[in-house]
Amino acid sequence: PKTDIVFLKVHKSASSTVMNILFRFGETHNLTFAFPLGGGNQLFYPHHFLARFVQGFTARSPRRFNILCHHMRFLQPEVQKVVSSSAIYFSILRNPVQLMESSFAYYKGAAAFSRARSLEEFLRQPYHYYSPTDGDRHYAKNLMAFDFGFNPDGEVSAERVQLMLKAIEASFDLILISEYFDESMVLLKEMLCWDLDSIVSFPLNIRDSSTKSHLSDDIVEKIKDWNRLDWEIYTHFNRTFWERIDRDFGRERMQREVRVLRERQAELARTCLQGMGSVAPKDIKDSSLRPLQHGNAKILGYNLKQGLDKETERMCRRLVTPELQYSSALYKKQFAQKPP
Repeated sequence: PKTDIVFLKVHKSASSTVMNILFRFGETHNLTFAFPLGGGNQLFYPHHFLARFVQGFTARSPRRFNILCHHMRFLQPEVQKVVSSSAIYFSILRNPVQLMESSFAYYKGAAAFSRARSLEEFLRQPYHYYSPTDGDRHYAKNLMAFDFGFNPDGEVSAERVQLMLKAIEASFDLILISEYFDESMVLLKEMLCWDLDSIVSFPLNIRDSSTKSHLSDDIVEKIKDWNRLDWEIYTHFNRTFWERIDRDFGRERMQREVRVLRERQAELARTCLQGMGSVAPKDIKDSSLRPLQHGNAKILGYNLKQGLDKETERMCRRLVTPELQYSSALYKKQFAQKPP
């Protein structure tokens, strides 16, 4: 199994669920994580990543970490200073239409969104609300392009788009697609030589459907136009994702593996969860399993079954622990104060 990994965590793209998979694998195999200085979950985002943002890294005696996966704005020359040269790089994308709808609810406090009463209103005259000089502008336009390190306000010429796509392809071994999450996990498992239980997950950091809004065709087109860079990146990698499956895997084998993965997930849900699925934040009984609530989004969580044996309880708890709590537990473990 591969143990040196860079995951570019793209906002609002099922990346918290991927983080859980990496946290569990790293914990099980005693791997080191490149944590932000002082803990937390952001490597000085939205600044471009620098090696010195990582706890325990110094230029004089640089050390390598196994897994780099916390929020960062990608800058490969700096990333290469903290991971091994053989590290596997991957990321995940989401349809920019759904991504923007999600972003508007989750980052309602961002300057560009805070004054607009609705996404429709924002898109009617975006420059009335959006300013390229706002420090948090990236949440409102081409968020994926921004996370990959590009300028979200740059021109959208065919030439520039080609350069961006080539740059991403040169840096990343695999780009996953969140709409095809199970297929993505099967490809990831194959590339990392991991076993099935390492890539099983329950969806984390997901919104209650009551806070999702229906989008008209007109709004969908406006979102694509406004996020043209993201749209170009997404459609390209959605296509190459399926080309890769056809080339390396075949659809039949993919369907078989997805079926096995879903069966295992259902089995774990029966073992671990009260009521088999997610619940509203107010119904989560164990406060240590309550995810961060943000903006206008209602983030769901889970209740574990009572009376599980110790080993099963531990496995189940790892699967449903929200990102911030899990990250902080791993940080404390990695940087435990050594007794004198």
